[in-house]
Amino acid sequence: MKPASRNAIIVALVLALAAGGGYYLWQSLQASELADGIASGNGRIEAVEIDVAAKTAGRISEIFVDEGDFVKAGQKLAQMDIKQLESQLRQAEAEKRRADIGIETARALVEQRNAEKKAAIAAVSQRQILLDSADRKMVRSKQLASSSTISQQTLEDDQAAAEGARAALAAAEAQSAAADAAISYAKAQVVNAEAAADAAKAAIDNIETVIADSTLTAPRDGRIQFRVAQPGEIVAGGGKVINLVDLGDVYMSFFLPTDQAGRVAIGAEVRLKLDAAPQYIIPATVSFVANVAQFTPKTVETQIEREKLMFRVKAKINPELLLKHIEMVKTGLPGVAYVRLDPTAQWPAGIEGDVVR
Repeated sequence: MKPASRNAIIVALVLALAAGGGYYLWQSLQASELADGIASGNGRIEAVEIDVAAKTAGRISEIFVDEGDFVKAGQKLAQMDIKQLESQLRQAEAEKRRADIGIETARALVEQRNAEKKAAIAAVSQRQILLDSADRKMVRSKQLASSSTISQQTLEDDQAAAEGARAALAAAEAQSAAADAAISYAKAQVVNAEAAADAAKAAIDNIETVIADSTLTAPRDGRIQFRVAQPGEIVAGGGKVINLVDLGDVYMSFFLPTDQAGRVAIGAEVRLKLDAAPQYIIPATVSFVANVAQFTPKTVETQIEREKLMFRVKAKINPELLLKHIEMVKTGLPGVAYVRLDPTAQWPAGIEGDVVR
C-alpha cells in the first residue's frame, strides 16, 4: 500500500473516531443539561406478577395455556386432578341421603310417640271415670252395709273394685309419663338426624369448594410469563403452577438523589423513553416515592456516585393506554424516565413530541 493511501485511511479513522466521540459528548451534554425542573433516571419496565397456585396438594391434570399467551380474568389456566375429590363427594352425598332418611324416620317416630301419648291420656281419663264410679259405689255400699241392707261380702267386693280402679289409674298415668319420655327421646333422635344431615351438607359444600378451587383461573387480564409446573407433576398446597404478569399495572422504577426526590410530587407527569423504541415517548405519572433512602442498586446506572443515597420513584403507565397497545407491552425493557419536578418546566429536546396516545 502506498504511503499516501495509508495516511488517508489513518486520517479517515481519526475523523470517524472524533465524530463518534463528539456525538457521545453531545449526548452527555444533552443528558446533563436538563432544565432545573426536569429530572431523569434509568430503569426498567416492570409489571405486577401474580403466582397462580394450587390451594391444596394434588396432581396437575392439565394446563390450558402456554408462555406468552394473553388471558382474560376468569379464564381457565390449569386443572388439578379431582378423581379422589369426586369419590369423596359421592360418599358425602350418600351420607346426606342417609341422614335425610334418618330425619324422616325420627319424625315418624315422634308422630308415633305422640299417638301413644294421646292413647295414654285417653286411658288415664277412662281409668279416672272407672275409679270415680267405683268410689261412689263403695260409698253407697258402706251406707247400705251399715243398715245391713247388703252383705259384708258385697261391701268388700266394692272396696276391692275401687282399689283396683285406683291401681289401674296409676298404671295409666305411668304409661302417660312413659309416653312423654318416649316423645322427648324421639325428638332428640330428630335433632341428631338433622345434625348428621347438616354435617353431611357441610362436607359436600367443603368438597365442592375444593373441587372448584382445583380449576385454576386467571385473577386478572394479563400475559402468561412462566409455566412453573407441568401436567402430571404433584404440587404441595400453595405450590405455584402459573406465573402471570398483570399488564394492567405496568410501571417503571427509577432512582433519584435526595435533592430531586424531595421535589417529586405524587401524580407528577413522567415521560418514558425505551432503549428498544426511542422513537416513542410513553406518558406516565408518579404513583410512589420511597420514604426511606437506599443505595442505588447495581443494575441501575446513574450519573452520580454509586455510594450516594437514592430514592426509588415509581412511574405508572395509564391502564387505558396499556389496553390500546396490549400486544406491544413487554416487561424488562430498559429505558430512561424523565419527570417534571416543576409543572411549568419544558421537556428536553426529543421528549416533547411523538407521545404515545
